[in-house]
Amino acid sequence: MQSSALPLGHAAEREPQSPSGDRISHIRTTLLVLCNGHGEDLIALRVLEAVHRLRPQLSLEVMPLVGKGRAFDAAVEGGWLQKIGPSATLPSGGFSNQSFKGLLSDLSAGLPLLSWRQWRLCRRLARQNRVMLAIGDLLPLLLARSSGACFGFLGTPKSDYTWRSGPGHALSDVYHRLKGSEWDPWEWALMTSRRCRLVAMRDRLTARGLQRHGVSAVAPGNPMMDGLCRESPPAALKRCRRILMLCGSRMPEASSNFRRLLAATHQLETSPTPVALLVAVGSQPPLEVLEQLLKQDGFRRSLPPSDELGAVACWVKGPLLVLIGRRCFDRWAGWVEAGLATAGTATEQLVGLGIPAVSLPGPGPQFKKGFARRQSRLLGGAVYPCGDTIELARKLDRLLSDDELVERLGRIGQRRMGPPGGSQRLARLVLKQLCGDL
Repeated sequence: MQSSALPLGHAAEREPQSPSGDRISHIRTTLLVLCNGHGEDLIALRVLEAVHRLRPQLSLEVMPLVGKGRAFDAAVEGGWLQKIGPSATLPSGGFSNQSFKGLLSDLSAGLPLLSWRQWRLCRRLARQNRVMLAIGDLLPLLLARSSGACFGFLGTPKSDYTWRSGPGHALSDVYHRLKGSEWDPWEWALMTSRRCRLVAMRDRLTARGLQRHGVSAVAPGNPMMDGLCRESPPAALKRCRRILMLCGSRMPEASSNFRRLLAATHQLETSPTPVALLVAVGSQPPLEVLEQLLKQDGFRRSLPPSDELGAVACWVKGPLLVLIGRRCFDRWAGWVEAGLATAGTATEQLVGLGIPAVSLPGPGPQFKKGFARRQSRLLGGAVYPCGDTIELARKLDRLLSDDELVERLGRIGQRRMGPPGGSQRLARLVLKQLCGDL
């Protein structure tokens, strides 16, 4: 946990209070969503929005298990969602499974105490007529199962494509092949609990693997692709080659990723055609950090070519135009031709739109070589992990010059991620099987 964060013992553990004297409010069902990571937060938000549209009177709560859950702030301010539970920012950013060092850092920062307090709250809420939807992997699934409540599970981070695609010589691939599923036996046991009313996977291949082990898994669609579409770029960008840069959202890794990705664009400085680098970020990394790195690299500040782009900053160097936008991913992703990526969920969404990408794994804690390789295999090679900035520049140049390759990789990415509409279908299943509705 960052040194500026409050001790875990002082983290806010908010529990919604029903008005005294209102007997109906005490017995009505409340849906509580547990999610453990930035990508899972975004998926949870899509599902919660769909549930709220279908049944606006249903009481909805979310408990982010990792980080502060900033993705839910607008919904909380809108009054239709309540964010509850203790929270903390962990050193690994929720990726303690990527390295033993990251796990030790999280343990020393208070992860056991945080998880125990979250479990205790789940147990208490289960006695107050909550049903739970766990989104992520083992941690939310375990909390939901041990709470005593009826629950559902949306398994987002694992897919059998990661071991069925590619060379498959690693020990982990052999292990998964022996099991016949990326999910582990202890996770199957949790999913087959009598109180587990719904198990949904991100793709049919993974659902079929679980079905062979007695898990009634379904694949209603991938919520990640909802709200995204390809569209023609604005007039201000039509004469430019357009590249989306995704550096991640966890500091200080995100700033290091941005610096390395920026170095790979130096070969574009001789391009006869203007090149627009669209840097889509969330609340992190800070704008001043990105601008300092651009200044050090020889860029100069300029005005955005158009207000309709939604950019908060613009920097130029030769034919390169760098636009920085906060929460612009959903719009900008549909405008570009290729991606430069060191991100997780956003990279998958970009590739799912039919836009191939190249990635550059680094020291982590999230976007390391193993993570990048698994991501590439998950997406059928539609994102290519590179060993250094020179290889990345070469692969990017090929994407910008080989239309046939781009089209082929784009089709693969779209097939692997699936069509939009998953949030709506999943919301209907949640209401029917968890809330007894529809």
